[in-house]
Parts: sequence; structure tokens; C-alpha cells
Amino acid sequence: MKNYYSFGLFYLIIVSLFSCAQNVREINPDKVKVAIRAVGHELLLDEKDFTSLVLPIEEINSKTYKLKFENHLSIDPGRLVDIIEKRFKKADLPSNYIIEVLKCNAVDIAYSYQMKNKKDTDLVPCSGRVLPKSCYFLYIKFQQDEAGFNFWLLSIPIVLIGLTAFLILRRKASLKPQKDENDRIQLGSFIFYPEQHKLIKQATEISLSKKECEILEILSEKPNEIVSREELTKRIWEDNGVVVGRSLDTYISKLRKKLQDDPKIKLTNAHGIGYKLEIE
Repeated sequence: MKNYYSFGLFYLIIVSLFSCAQNVREINPDKVKVAIRAVGHELLLDEKDFTSLVLPIEEINSKTYKLKFENHLSIDPGRLVDIIEKRFKKADLPSNYIIEVLKCNAVDIAYSYQMKNKKDTDLVPCSGRVLPKSCYFLYIKFQQDEAGFNFWLLSIPIVLIGLTAFLILRRKASLKPQKDENDRIQLGSFIFYPEQHKLIKQATEISLSKKECEILEILSEKPNEIVSREELTKRIWEDNGVVVGRSLDTYISKLRKKLQDDPKIKLTNAHGIGYKLEIE
């Protein structure tokens, strides 16, 4: 059952994270073009140019656009950053983008910067200088917009982990044999009396030696889990100043025979590791 819980948890986490990753804000080309045209218009107004045109916005691909002007102009990088930020925010466009300013007759970038929720990276260190009057065009490249994620979805895996852990622990607690008010433990069809060193099955009493009783009590604390040989030998023998060799195997063999009448209980050996009390 634990494996089913683990698989289900893994599946839900992957689905949730995939949903988050896919939840990137869609860019409306028409809104983008209107906002970019407004940017071009403000840049021309800064030049006191009220007559020349902002040429049609060219859509290179779904995330890249080109802004061109009819006449030459000078560009103040500080004003460019502010204008674009203001216009994109007003149009509710993604806040993660790269702006490149190029000269019309050159391949070199005259100025560029990256906006990632806030101004944080100057790719070309010339933001303090006004670009001289010339023929320029702008590339606007939108990146994956982190602000477009539904961050509440990221809490789903955490909730699922907590819920699954709770269910596993609760199930373990329900499977773990518990002593009742008479200091007895139900093990399948057996009733185990640790204090009296005996097992009872349908009015048949099966006596246990002190070591058999101690071993069974330790194994019953962790049903369906492997208890290492080291833990068993330490708790039963070494803590009492006695070191044993094959004694543990002998007592396990005796216990296995005494429990064999109930097919729902198995005392299995994890070779080289330890033993497990399996209870269906």
C-alpha cells in the first residue's frame, strides 16, 4: 500500500508542476502592437517631432516585435526604459522582456537592457548616455513571464506531501499492534502476553522463553518493517553485557514454528539485514 501512496504522490507532484510550468501568460499580439506604437509615439514627442510616423509594428514571431521610425531620432536610455515600463504595465503585458536598440545600417547593438519584474540587468553599459540622432529601430523580445505563473499551484505538491505523509503514518499506526488494558497484543489470530511470556490461540496456550518474548515484542513494534539484526542483538543481549553469535537465528526459528498456525502472520528473513514480522 505504501508503494501506491508513493506512486500517487509522485504522479500528482509531476502533474502539478507541469501545470505550473505551462501556465505562462499568453501574449495578445494586438495589445502588444498598440503598446509598442504608443512607446514610439512618446519617443517622437520627446524629440518635438509631431509629424513623422511610427511605422507599422513588425511581428517577427509570437514573442519578438520590431519598432521602426520614419525619421531619425535621438534616444535617451533612461526615458526609453521608463516609457516602455509604463506602457507595458498599462497594457498588462508580461514584465519580463529584453529591449535592443540597433542602428538601421549596422548590426551592432547601440543599447539594450533586460527587464525582469524590475530593472535588474544592463546588458550594454551605456544607460547614462543619450544615443545621438540617427536611424534606429527597436527589438522587443518577451521572455517567459514568471509573473504569469499561478503560484498557488506550487502549494499543491506541499499539501499533497503533507496529506500523504499523514495517511501513511495513520495507516502505520492502525497496523501497529497495541497493548490493551490487560497488557496483551493482538497478532493475527494470536493474543500475545509479553509480561507472561505466552501466546494464546483459540484457548491453546503457547509458552515463550524470555528471549523469544523479547524478540517478538520488538518485532511487533514495527510490523511489516525490517528490524536489523544489530538492533535486535543490541536490545536483547548487548545492552545486558552479553554478545551472541547465532543465538538470534535459533530463537527466530523457534518463534517461526510457534507462529506457523496462523497463515496471516509470517516471520521472514531479510538475508544479511534482519527480520520482519509480516501481518496481513
